Amino acid sequence: MPSQPIISVSGLRAIVGDSLTQELIERYISAYALQLNERDAQGPIVLSRDGRASGEMICEWVANTLIKFGRHVLYADIMATPTVGIQILEQRAAGAVQVTASHNPPEYNGLKLYGPDGRILNADQGAQLLELYRQGAAPTEPSQTATKTELNDTHLLHLQKLLDLVDVEAIRKSQFKVLLDCNHGSGSILAIPLLESLGCQLTVLGAEPNGQFAHPAEPTADNLESVSREVIGSQCDIGFCQDPDADRLALIDANGQYPGEEYTLALCLKQLLADQPGNVVINCATSRMAYDLAEAAGQQCYESAVGEAHVVDLMLSCGASFGGEGNGGPIDPRVGLIRDSFVGMVRVLALMASQQRPLHEIAQDIPAYAIYKDKIPLEGADPQAVCEELVRRFPEAEADWTDGLKLRWPNGDWLLARASNTEPILRAIAETRSIESSRALCEKALGR
Repeated sequence: MPSQPIISVSGLRAIVGDSLTQELIERYISAYALQLNERDAQGPIVLSRDGRASGEMICEWVANTLIKFGRHVLYADIMATPTVGIQILEQRAAGAVQVTASHNPPEYNGLKLYGPDGRILNADQGAQLLELYRQGAAPTEPSQTATKTELNDTHLLHLQKLLDLVDVEAIRKSQFKVLLDCNHGSGSILAIPLLESLGCQLTVLGAEPNGQFAHPAEPTADNLESVSREVIGSQCDIGFCQDPDADRLALIDANGQYPGEEYTLALCLKQLLADQPGNVVINCATSRMAYDLAEAAGQQCYESAVGEAHVVDLMLSCGASFGGEGNGGPIDPRVGLIRDSFVGMVRVLALMASQQRPLHEIAQDIPAYAIYKDKIPLEGADPQAVCEELVRRFPEAEADWTDGLKLRWPNGDWLLARASNTEPILRAIAETRSIESSRALCEKALGR
């Protein structure tokens, strides 16, 4: 029996040759094209992919469908996801389609959809798209005039925006030795010229963007053990590790240690807030390190629901100067409104250059916390009822219903319980001062 595709307001992911079919892609993109036409969104559609072998075929299906709806397609071939938003604005496009399965295994592929504002569709737009998808959509009169043209040199403007963020000469003088792990995703196209422009001595792993991952795609500690050994063996000052579509960044210090995905955003904030104070936005599953850093700079930290679209919505509404998610995805509005691994690279290098200290010493300046994640099957239970029971069981904690239930204790500890959008499970995330306490809090909440 074929597996079920994962379809949500954020896009779709499915297994190629199984649940990911030409019919599925065409139906989903038809809904997107109809939505754009109904909103009278003017301009072409940017189309790109993350390097997976199946991406070229899927791009052809996407382009043909968009053309039937009268949408001119600008095909960029392989391009990092954060560059997509920049190209939308540069080309005055009505939107974009990025063919990517992000950090899913290589047998997956999928779609991310963007609007004319250079960001991923927001929750309302995503919900409308899902409704159009369920209803089915077809062009009333297939277009005979729309075409597909090649889009070249897509990374140059993104590169300049990144260099404008920092003191380039200070970084160049440091002559950092950097190991870059692109893992055969789309990141090398911009990361290599960016780091060379910053005077870094580069060791590159997985430069060819062919989707043949050398290790599992998600940049977690377990998946990056071989990369950590390479950082030590190459005597590098830092390792930068990207996911396949380059919107997330993991760090490895000179000792081969992986400080945790939460530190990418935290170190960016430490660098930024020292020179350019401003309010910040995180999602409700991100470490409280962001609160500590904002408070130290006399700024506010706000929380959104989980998901890039929710973070960006709140950033825009409160005029935040920076935002992101604790999965290694910083969002810098000076560059774009998409999670951007390259922003993480330049800001972390700028921080190291200004302090002239190794990464592990700088990270030690940030108060340390420990996040533990767990889950249980819902087995037909109502997640709302489960969360309400947690409120009764922990009366000393403040309840926040922004996304599922977040319980906050006076000492700063917190527990997030939320139903998965794609599986019949309840996820629990806890953060305290130690991994033992965080695990115990999750287990107590889940009744283990």
